Amino acid sequence: MKKLFSFIALFAILLIGASKLNAQTANAVTDTTVKTDTVSTANQAGPADEQKEGKAMHEVFKEQFIAGGVPWMTPILIILIIGLALVIERIIYLNLATTNTTKLLSEIEGALEKGGIEAAKEVCRNTRGPVASIFYQGLDRASEGVEMAEKAVISYGSVQAGLLEKGLTWISLFIALAPMLGFLGTVVGMVMAFRDIEAAGDISPTLVAGGIKVALLTTVFGLIVAMILQVFYNYLLNKIDSIVNSMEDASISLIDILVKYNLKNK
Repeated sequence: MKKLFSFIALFAILLIGASKLNAQTANAVTDTTVKTDTVSTANQAGPADEQKEGKAMHEVFKEQFIAGGVPWMTPILIILIIGLALVIERIIYLNLATTNTTKLLSEIEGALEKGGIEAAKEVCRNTRGPVASIFYQGLDRASEGVEMAEKAVISYGSVQAGLLEKGLTWISLFIALAPMLGFLGTVVGMVMAFRDIEAAGDISPTLVAGGIKVALLTTVFGLIVAMILQVFYNYLLNKIDSIVNSMEDASISLIDILVKYNLKNK
């Protein structure tokens, strides 16, 4: 069910991103024509007229995206979309994995006193999250002794910790890959700018400045994508550390409860 939800979320985000990209590409020619027709009027306009023609943020973003070169900007945009999809999936998963361990331990202890191990296992089956799953494995081995229950808790705890970190390696890869693609686009843009200079046979300030500006846009977008994903990545790491610490503390408390239960039933 979680994989299906993740796939649906990823597909929806990719679909929205693709539609926006197509709209941006379709409007590129129109924007270029409008800009060409309004050059002379803009040159004659005063500061007041320029302020009236202020553009919205998404319009500026669209223009800069197209100016940076769709072939180079598109991979960075795809990385952002997929990275955010993974982040959303992890945030939902980790929030669902969060458990009130104090309440769960209290319920398990009460179930042990009233109905024994089977009643405590039933409490774990009816509770969502990795902590309840770890408790169930420990209770399932409780009949073999406290030591076996502790080993089961430790082993299954490692498995659950690995599941919590699933997908983080891809997010980390995208954080590193986004600025690298930006730098690659910049280097290629600079090479093309110098090629135009060589073909023109003259160093025109307008030609050099325009080429360098376009080349640097890919780096700007790459760094922005990396910073966005880095913030979410650190949040996810902090969330995982919190859940793992809660799992470890609760596991120790569960072993103590099992020791007390065995002493009472000897």
